[in-house]
Amino acid sequence: MKKRNRWTGLLAIAAIVTGSSLYAEEVLAKVNGVAITKAEADSMVHARQAGQGLSFDTLPAQGKQAVVKNLIERALIRQAAQKAGIDQNADFKQALQRARNDLLVTFWLKKQYDDTIVSDGEAKEFYEKNKDKFKIPERVHARHILVKTKEEAQKIIDQLKGLKGDALKKKFIELAKAKSTGPTGPKGGDLGFFTPGQMVKPFSDAAFSLDAGQITTKPVQTQFGWHVIYVEEKKPAKIIPFEQAKPKIIQILKQKHFSEKIKKELDQMKKKAKIEYEDPSLKAPASPSKS
Repeated sequence: MKKRNRWTGLLAIAAIVTGSSLYAEEVLAKVNGVAITKAEADSMVHARQAGQGLSFDTLPAQGKQAVVKNLIERALIRQAAQKAGIDQNADFKQALQRARNDLLVTFWLKKQYDDTIVSDGEAKEFYEKNKDKFKIPERVHARHILVKTKEEAQKIIDQLKGLKGDALKKKFIELAKAKSTGPTGPKGGDLGFFTPGQMVKPFSDAAFSLDAGQITTKPVQTQFGWHVIYVEEKKPAKIIPFEQAKPKIIQILKQKHFSEKIKKELDQMKKKAKIEYEDPSLKAPASPSKS
Protein backbone atom coordinates (compact mmCIF):
# COMPACT_ATOMS: atom_id res chain seq x y z
CA MET A 1 0.00 0.00 0.00
CA LYS A 2 1.08 3.52 -0.67
CA LYS A 3 2.17 5.74 2.15
CA ARG A 4 -0.09 8.72 2.73
CA ASN A 5 1.58 12.08 2.44
CA ARG A 6 1.04 14.20 5.56
CA TRP A 7 -0.44 17.00 3.46
CA THR A 8 -3.04 14.80 1.71
CA GLY A 9 -5.78 15.36 4.27
CA LEU A 10 -5.39 19.12 4.21
CA LEU A 11 -5.43 19.19 0.42
CA ALA A 12 -8.63 17.13 0.40
CA ILE A 13 -10.26 19.69 2.69
CA ALA A 14 -9.08 22.50 0.44
CA ALA A 15 -10.53 20.78 -2.61
CA ILE A 16 -13.91 20.60 -0.91
CA VAL A 17 -13.83 24.20 0.29
CA THR A 18 -12.71 25.75 -2.99
CA GLY A 19 -14.76 23.45 -5.18
CA SER A 20 -17.97 24.38 -3.39
CA SER A 21 -17.96 27.87 -4.90
CA LEU A 22 -18.98 26.40 -8.27
CA TYR A 23 -22.56 26.01 -7.02
CA ALA A 24 -22.77 29.00 -4.67
CA GLU A 25 -25.65 30.54 -6.65
CA GLU A 26 -27.87 27.43 -6.67
CA VAL A 27 -30.35 27.43 -3.76
CA LEU A 28 -31.93 24.14 -2.67
CA ALA A 29 -34.12 25.42 0.19
CA LYS A 30 -34.54 28.34 2.58
CA VAL A 31 -34.87 28.29 6.35
CA ASN A 32 -36.39 31.48 7.75
CA GLY A 33 -35.16 33.25 4.64
CA VAL A 34 -31.59 31.85 4.87
CA ALA A 35 -30.54 29.92 1.77
CA ILE A 36 -29.24 26.35 1.76
CA THR A 37 -27.09 25.91 -1.34
CA LYS A 38 -25.85 23.05 -3.44
CA ALA A 39 -22.38 24.04 -2.26
CA GLU A 40 -23.32 23.04 1.30
CA ALA A 41 -24.93 19.83 0.06
CA ASP A 42 -21.84 18.88 -1.95
CA SER A 43 -19.58 19.62 1.02
CA MET A 44 -21.66 17.36 3.24
CA VAL A 45 -21.62 14.51 0.67
CA HIS A 46 -17.85 14.87 0.16
CA ALA A 47 -17.21 14.85 3.90
CA ARG A 48 -19.32 11.76 4.52
CA GLN A 49 -18.35 9.81 1.39
CA ALA A 50 -14.68 10.81 1.08
CA GLY A 51 -12.84 9.06 -1.73
CA GLN A 52 -15.98 7.62 -3.37
CA GLY A 53 -16.29 10.31 -6.03
CA LEU A 54 -19.89 11.14 -5.08
CA SER A 55 -21.60 14.50 -5.29
CA PHE A 56 -25.08 15.76 -4.46
CA ASP A 57 -26.13 15.34 -8.10
CA THR A 58 -25.09 11.66 -8.14
CA LEU A 59 -27.32 10.74 -5.20
CA PRO A 60 -30.73 9.08 -5.72
CA ALA A 61 -33.81 11.13 -4.83
CA GLN A 62 -34.01 9.62 -1.33
CA GLY A 63 -30.35 10.44 -0.70
CA LYS A 64 -30.82 14.05 -1.81
CA GLN A 65 -33.84 14.39 0.47
CA ALA A 66 -31.85 13.07 3.42
CA VAL A 67 -28.99 15.52 2.79
CA VAL A 68 -31.34 18.51 2.46
CA LYS A 69 -33.28 17.44 5.58
CA ASN A 70 -30.00 17.27 7.51
CA LEU A 71 -28.93 20.70 6.25
CA ILE A 72 -32.28 22.21 7.22
CA GLU A 73 -31.96 20.79 10.74
CA ARG A 74 -28.42 22.13 11.00
CA ALA A 75 -29.63 25.55 9.83
CA LEU A 76 -32.36 25.56 12.50
CA ILE A 77 -29.83 24.64 15.19
CA ARG A 78 -27.42 27.29 13.88
CA GLN A 79 -30.12 29.96 14.05
CA ALA A 80 -31.11 28.85 17.55
CA ALA A 81 -27.45 29.03 18.61
CA GLN A 82 -27.15 32.57 17.27
CA LYS A 83 -30.25 33.65 19.16
CA ALA A 84 -28.79 32.10 22.31
CA GLY A 85 -25.60 34.11 21.83
CA ILE A 86 -23.38 31.05 21.42
CA ASP A 87 -21.20 32.98 18.98
CA GLN A 88 -20.22 35.30 21.84
CA ASN A 89 -19.08 32.40 24.01
CA ALA A 90 -15.33 32.38 24.75
CA ASP A 91 -14.98 28.67 23.90
CA PHE A 92 -16.77 29.27 20.60
CA LYS A 93 -14.44 32.12 19.71
CA GLN A 94 -11.40 29.97 20.47
CA ALA A 95 -12.75 27.14 18.32
CA LEU A 96 -13.49 29.62 15.52
CA GLN A 97 -9.94 30.91 15.66
CA ARG A 98 -8.58 27.37 15.50
CA ALA A 99 -10.74 26.66 12.46
CA ARG A 100 -9.53 29.86 10.82
CA ASN A 101 -5.93 28.91 11.51
CA ASP A 102 -6.47 25.47 9.97
CA LEU A 103 -8.03 27.01 6.87
CA LEU A 104 -5.10 29.39 6.48
CA VAL A 105 -2.77 26.40 6.48
CA THR A 106 -5.03 24.47 4.09
CA PHE A 107 -5.36 27.26 1.54
CA TRP A 108 -1.66 28.12 1.66
CA LEU A 109 -0.75 24.48 1.03
CA LYS A 110 -3.27 24.26 -1.79
CA LYS A 111 -1.75 27.32 -3.45
CA GLN A 112 1.72 25.78 -3.25
CA TYR A 113 0.37 22.57 -4.77
CA ASP A 114 -1.48 24.37 -7.56
CA ASP A 115 1.64 26.37 -8.38
CA THR A 116 3.72 23.20 -8.74
CA ILE A 117 4.21 22.50 -12.45
CA VAL A 118 5.41 19.31 -14.14
CA SER A 119 6.50 19.71 -17.77
CA ASP A 120 5.75 17.21 -20.52
CA GLY A 121 9.49 16.74 -20.93
CA GLU A 122 9.96 15.79 -17.28
CA ALA A 123 7.00 13.41 -17.44
CA LYS A 124 8.40 11.78 -20.58
CA GLU A 125 11.84 11.38 -18.99
CA PHE A 126 10.29 9.72 -15.92
CA TYR A 127 8.34 7.37 -18.20
CA GLU A 128 11.43 6.32 -20.17
CA LYS A 129 13.41 5.65 -16.97
CA ASN A 130 10.59 3.72 -15.29
CA LYS A 131 8.91 1.82 -18.11
CA ASP A 132 8.91 -1.36 -16.03
CA LYS A 133 6.46 0.33 -13.66
CA PHE A 134 3.98 0.74 -16.52
CA LYS A 135 4.09 -2.86 -17.71
CA ILE A 136 0.90 -4.89 -17.87
CA PRO A 137 1.84 -8.57 -17.47
CA GLU A 138 0.62 -11.36 -19.71
CA ARG A 139 -3.01 -12.24 -19.04
CA VAL A 140 -5.15 -15.23 -19.81
CA HIS A 141 -8.92 -15.64 -19.87
CA ALA A 142 -9.67 -19.20 -18.77
CA ARG A 143 -12.50 -21.50 -17.78
CA HIS A 144 -12.18 -24.61 -15.67
CA ILE A 145 -14.08 -27.66 -14.53
CA LEU A 146 -13.30 -28.74 -10.97
CA VAL A 147 -13.99 -32.31 -9.86
CA LYS A 148 -12.95 -34.51 -6.94
CA THR A 149 -10.96 -37.23 -8.69
CA LYS A 150 -8.41 -37.60 -11.44
CA GLU A 151 -10.60 -40.21 -13.11
CA GLU A 152 -13.55 -37.81 -13.35
CA ALA A 153 -11.32 -35.12 -14.85
CA GLN A 154 -9.92 -37.56 -17.41
CA LYS A 155 -13.42 -38.63 -18.50
CA ILE A 156 -14.29 -34.98 -19.13
CA ILE A 157 -11.12 -34.51 -21.18
CA ASP A 158 -12.02 -37.61 -23.22
CA GLN A 159 -15.45 -36.12 -23.96
CA LEU A 160 -13.83 -32.93 -25.23
CA LYS A 161 -11.15 -34.53 -27.39
CA GLY A 162 -11.52 -33.88 -31.10
CA LEU A 163 -13.62 -30.74 -30.60
CA LYS A 164 -12.32 -27.35 -31.75
CA GLY A 165 -13.40 -23.72 -31.96
CA ASP A 166 -16.95 -22.83 -30.95
CA ALA A 167 -17.93 -26.48 -30.60
CA LEU A 168 -15.21 -27.04 -27.97
CA LYS A 169 -16.15 -23.89 -26.06
CA LYS A 170 -19.85 -24.71 -26.13
CA LYS A 171 -19.31 -28.28 -24.89
CA PHE A 172 -16.85 -27.14 -22.20
CA ILE A 173 -19.37 -24.62 -20.82
CA GLU A 174 -22.08 -27.29 -20.88
CA LEU A 175 -19.92 -29.75 -18.93
CA ALA A 176 -18.77 -27.06 -16.47
CA LYS A 177 -22.38 -26.22 -15.61
CA ALA A 178 -23.26 -29.89 -15.22
CA LYS A 179 -20.20 -31.31 -13.48
CA SER A 180 -17.97 -28.61 -11.92
CA THR A 181 -18.02 -28.49 -8.12
CA GLY A 182 -16.40 -25.04 -8.05
CA PRO A 183 -18.29 -21.77 -7.48
CA THR A 184 -17.79 -20.78 -11.14
CA GLY A 185 -19.63 -23.89 -12.39
CA PRO A 186 -22.96 -22.09 -12.98
CA LYS A 187 -21.06 -19.53 -15.10
CA GLY A 188 -19.55 -22.20 -17.31
CA GLY A 189 -16.36 -22.26 -15.25
CA ASP A 190 -15.50 -18.70 -16.25
CA LEU A 191 -12.57 -17.26 -14.27
CA GLY A 192 -12.16 -14.10 -16.34
CA PHE A 193 -8.68 -12.71 -16.99
CA PHE A 194 -5.83 -13.30 -14.56
CA THR A 195 -2.07 -12.81 -14.51
CA PRO A 196 0.73 -15.22 -13.54
CA GLY A 197 0.75 -15.70 -9.79
CA GLN A 198 -2.91 -14.84 -9.24
CA MET A 199 -3.86 -18.51 -9.26
CA VAL A 200 -2.17 -21.39 -7.45
CA LYS A 201 1.01 -22.40 -9.27
CA PRO A 202 0.00 -25.76 -10.86
CA PHE A 203 -3.17 -24.16 -12.24
CA SER A 204 -1.40 -21.01 -13.41
CA ASP A 205 1.44 -22.94 -15.06
CA ALA A 206 -1.02 -25.14 -16.94
CA ALA A 207 -3.21 -22.25 -18.08
CA PHE A 208 -0.33 -20.14 -19.37
CA SER A 209 1.16 -23.10 -21.25
CA LEU A 210 -1.95 -23.32 -23.45
CA ASP A 211 -2.83 -21.35 -26.55
CA ALA A 212 -6.24 -19.74 -26.97
CA GLY A 213 -8.85 -22.36 -27.83
CA GLN A 214 -6.98 -25.24 -26.19
CA ILE A 215 -7.74 -27.44 -23.18
CA THR A 216 -5.40 -29.32 -20.88
CA THR A 217 -4.80 -32.85 -22.18
CA LYS A 218 -4.13 -34.13 -18.67
CA PRO A 219 -5.95 -33.39 -15.38
CA VAL A 220 -4.34 -30.66 -13.26
CA GLN A 221 -4.20 -31.20 -9.51
CA THR A 222 -4.33 -28.45 -6.88
CA GLN A 223 -5.34 -28.38 -3.22
CA PHE A 224 -8.92 -27.77 -4.41
CA GLY A 225 -9.20 -30.93 -6.48
CA TRP A 226 -8.68 -31.88 -10.13
CA HIS A 227 -9.12 -29.37 -12.93
CA VAL A 228 -9.75 -29.38 -16.65
CA ILE A 229 -8.74 -25.99 -18.06
CA TYR A 230 -9.86 -24.25 -21.25
CA VAL A 231 -8.12 -21.05 -22.40
CA GLU A 232 -10.52 -18.71 -24.12
CA GLU A 233 -8.16 -15.79 -24.81
CA LYS A 234 -4.58 -14.68 -24.14
CA LYS A 235 -3.19 -11.16 -24.02
CA PRO A 236 0.58 -10.66 -24.19
CA ALA A 237 2.47 -8.45 -21.77
CA LYS A 238 2.65 -4.82 -22.86
CA ILE A 239 3.84 -1.41 -21.78
CA ILE A 240 1.15 1.22 -21.15
CA PRO A 241 1.62 4.00 -23.77
CA PHE A 242 3.01 7.30 -22.48
CA GLU A 243 -0.18 9.27 -23.16
CA GLN A 244 -2.16 6.84 -21.00
CA ALA A 245 0.44 6.86 -18.24
CA LYS A 246 1.01 10.63 -18.38
CA PRO A 247 -1.75 11.73 -15.91
CA LYS A 248 -0.48 9.30 -13.27
CA ILE A 249 3.14 10.34 -13.87
CA ILE A 250 2.27 14.02 -13.51
CA GLN A 251 0.45 13.25 -10.26
CA ILE A 252 3.48 11.35 -8.91
CA LEU A 253 5.97 14.05 -9.90
CA LYS A 254 3.75 16.90 -8.75
CA GLN A 255 3.34 15.31 -5.31
CA LYS A 256 7.11 14.75 -5.11
CA HIS A 257 7.95 18.34 -6.07
CA PHE A 258 5.26 19.66 -3.74
CA SER A 259 6.66 17.72 -0.75
CA GLU A 260 10.20 18.90 -1.51
CA LYS A 261 9.00 22.46 -1.96
CA ILE A 262 7.10 22.51 1.35
CA LYS A 263 10.09 21.07 3.22
CA LYS A 264 12.37 23.72 1.71
CA GLU A 265 9.91 26.53 2.49
CA LEU A 266 9.50 25.37 6.09
CA ASP A 267 13.25 25.05 6.58
CA GLN A 268 13.68 28.66 5.42
CA MET A 269 10.82 29.89 7.59
CA LYS A 270 12.28 28.20 10.66
CA LYS A 271 15.67 29.79 10.06
CA LYS A 272 14.13 33.26 9.87
CA ALA A 273 11.60 32.83 12.68
CA LYS A 274 12.18 33.39 16.38
CA ILE A 275 10.98 30.15 17.97
CA GLU A 276 11.00 29.85 21.74
CA TYR A 277 10.22 26.76 23.82
CA GLU A 278 8.81 27.07 27.32
CA ASP A 279 9.94 23.48 27.89
CA PRO A 280 13.28 22.66 26.13
CA SER A 281 12.38 18.96 26.05
CA LEU A 282 9.68 19.77 23.46
CA LYS A 283 12.29 20.77 20.89
CA ALA A 284 12.66 18.08 18.25
CA PRO A 285 16.21 17.00 17.38
CA ALA A 286 17.59 18.46 14.16
CA SER A 287 17.13 16.26 11.10
CA PRO A 288 20.40 14.76 9.81
CA SER A 289 21.63 16.63 6.76
CA LYS A 290 21.82 14.70 3.48
CA SER A 291 25.27 14.52 1.95
